Amino acid sequence: MTDRFHKRLWQNAVNLSRTSQRPHDSLHVVEGLHECSVCGLFQRVPELKPGFLAECQRCGSQIVRRRKTSVIGAPAAFCLASAALYVALLISPLMTLNVYGRENTVALMSGPIELSYQGYNSMGLLVGLTTLAMPGVVIALMAAVLYGASRPHMPDWTPRLLTWYDRLRGWSMVEVYVLGVLVAYTKLVDLALVDLQPGVYLLGGLMLTMAAMDSTFDDDLIWNNRDLRKRVDGHRGKVLNVAHLDAHRDPLPPVEHMLSCHACGLVVAFDHVVPQEADMGDCPRCDQILRRRKRQNLSSASCFLIAGIIFYIPANMLPVMTYTKVGHGAPSTIISGVIELWQAGMIPLSLLVLFASITVPVLKILALSFMIISTKLRSRWQLPLLGKLYRLVDIIGRWSMIDVFMISILCAVVHFAFLANVTADPGMICFALVVILTIFAVELFDPRSMWDAAGLNQSASDDVTGQIRPEARVPKGPSSSSDTSHMESERA
Repeated sequence: MTDRFHKRLWQNAVNLSRTSQRPHDSLHVVEGLHECSVCGLFQRVPELKPGFLAECQRCGSQIVRRRKTSVIGAPAAFCLASAALYVALLISPLMTLNVYGRENTVALMSGPIELSYQGYNSMGLLVGLTTLAMPGVVIALMAAVLYGASRPHMPDWTPRLLTWYDRLRGWSMVEVYVLGVLVAYTKLVDLALVDLQPGVYLLGGLMLTMAAMDSTFDDDLIWNNRDLRKRVDGHRGKVLNVAHLDAHRDPLPPVEHMLSCHACGLVVAFDHVVPQEADMGDCPRCDQILRRRKRQNLSSASCFLIAGIIFYIPANMLPVMTYTKVGHGAPSTIISGVIELWQAGMIPLSLLVLFASITVPVLKILALSFMIISTKLRSRWQLPLLGKLYRLVDIIGRWSMIDVFMISILCAVVHFAFLANVTADPGMICFALVVILTIFAVELFDPRSMWDAAGLNQSASDDVTGQIRPEARVPKGPSSSSDTSHMESERA
């Protein structure tokens, strides 16, 4: 965002001091062509029927998927339901704890407030953002995007809001918080009488409706309904006319002349070789900065990864919370919490916490380290497998926040002074930093750079084919023409 702000300042200053500039017709929108976001393969994709998806022929990643539901109606219905549940959740308690006749009630905002009261302001802010603020922001963005997309002429602010929705959706962690509530509940039932309040059921409902909202939302169709600008600001202050190519009829430009927008996926071609990380101007569809690859993705991802490794050791060695009962208690680490769940007979839950809090951070660190080293060594070893591993790490990375959410709930509800009390410890900060730093590292890393370094994105070939298949895999047997239709691909 800062890069874009500085670019706009520079362009406005130049526009004030120059006369009208003649456009250069050197930017072509290549319609019907998609670039795989994992391996960088450019592929021709025909119009898909509802319920079908297109997969990358080289790495197997999903490129495009057409939902069977209404483009606007289905996500709008789930968005309205999510908004209603979210508002009700803000004013509803989650659970009540009774210890020797004294009661404490915890709500969604109780955890962040209690963490701030104990001196962990940064942790209170983090929990508040991911469980209070971001769900509301994401729901509001989706409502605005659907409203703009339903208009006969899509307003200019709709693509910007859709871009921000894609950026912020992963930071709304309602589903992770639900598991945090479940773990906290299992720890509290042995301590005192616990009564679940309506907020727990509202929270579960919100998790389901937001998941359904995402599942029925087809952002590719929204982008396709967006009118393209006829002129855009190019690199080095040039003004470019926007021309059009049909990937199914016209000859394709050389691969090194093409790139895809990181925000909307639009493929554009230039009349010259495109540098890997240079600013190539604005996207004619979403107005975001066009770059072939993420800027300094290896060095940025490496820095965040090293920082996450540094904090991982104290995150497992230092206590994350202290539970005291009638003046006696002992600090608890992540491992000891897993052991307690196992000894209490909560074996499935202990395995869940072990996977989310121990296995997932280690998997992220090892996987990302291997991908960075593989890129540095220009290795071709198991690149499709590394692409699948990257997608897996990107999806499961935020689930490690279960322990942080559990501690915030326990601190808020177990607050009975001398009788029983739970306080957060510094290990929680280190663990939260490991999660956040590794999330940023995965986000900044560009998996296409692995294929670039291996020399597999330097030439084009017309002999690559891929399959279009239904969303639900069908048993093998006599194949029909609709199930075995192919899409032509362009090897990058």
